[in-house]
Amino acid sequence: MSTGENKRSVQVGIFVFLGLVIFIVGVLFLGGQQKRFIKSIEVAAIFDDVGGLKTGNNVWFSGVKVGTVKSVKFYGKSQVEVTMNIEKEAQQYIHKDAQAEISSEGFIGNKIVVIEGGTPQLASVDDGDVIRAKAVLGTDQIMETLQENNKNLLKITTDFKGLVSKIARGKGTIGAVLTDSILAEQFKATVNHLERASQNANRMSSSLAAYSNRLNTKGSLAHELVTDTTVFASIKSSANQLKQMSQSAQQVVDKASVATDNVVTATKKLNQNDNALGLLLNDQKTAGDLKTTLQYLESSSRKLDQNMEALQHNFLTRPFFRRQERAAEKAKRDSLKNAGQ
Repeated sequence: MSTGENKRSVQVGIFVFLGLVIFIVGVLFLGGQQKRFIKSIEVAAIFDDVGGLKTGNNVWFSGVKVGTVKSVKFYGKSQVEVTMNIEKEAQQYIHKDAQAEISSEGFIGNKIVVIEGGTPQLASVDDGDVIRAKAVLGTDQIMETLQENNKNLLKITTDFKGLVSKIARGKGTIGAVLTDSILAEQFKATVNHLERASQNANRMSSSLAAYSNRLNTKGSLAHELVTDTTVFASIKSSANQLKQMSQSAQQVVDKASVATDNVVTATKKLNQNDNALGLLLNDQKTAGDLKTTLQYLESSSRKLDQNMEALQHNFLTRPFFRRQERAAEKAKRDSLKNAGQ
């Protein structure tokens, strides 16, 4: 074999070797990017719409890439099952109640799957688990919502423009206030009144605060009334006594009222002729007869006294009266003797 052919063979071998090195490096680089050579588990999620998600797209957790999408296939009648390869190291942070949602890298970037870790108190996901899928608005729905918001904003802007125009022309209450100087002065006066009312309210609040502080001052009557149960019990007892006194006074008043009624009834009877006192007070003839009778009785009494005196001086009855006088004197001496002992 000639020298030229050997040289050519060496060059070809070098190029082949370099190509193999580049190929191996590329495979390792792409495998590292796709994390093909890292231990992982498979986790699935079922979505209603994946929004263009493809196999090989990234899976993110808390802003960190933790895996890739292994497969995207239909599930049931209209749903889509997404199988993901999750790094073994990230398994401990993803729990049984984790949720997956479709997002994008930036506003118009590639679609990705974002996982929310779930509750730390629950167990971590296992290989083959199916986590819940979180429904999100798609781009079309977002655009429809924005379009609807734009229409509403345009309507609000139009209405506001008309309202400002009416106010500028002096229509309505606000327009009248802004354009009418008299209404403006009245509004200013009303504001002044409100300000004075606010100042009065502040002063009242200060007074109430001062009164409250006095209530909290130990040793004062108000504080004792509020906090001392003994004082309260004494006041309650006094109130009960006053109530009893009031009831007693009411009973006395009721009895006095009954007595007054009796006096009124007796007075009415005194003005009538169907009883002795009424007859004496109202019938002059009966009064005259009673007066004559009393005169006769007085005359008879004087004559009886004269007869009794005559009997005392009569020799027949004189011993009887003397015996009575001696008996009376003896009884008097006995009583004085007993009193002295």
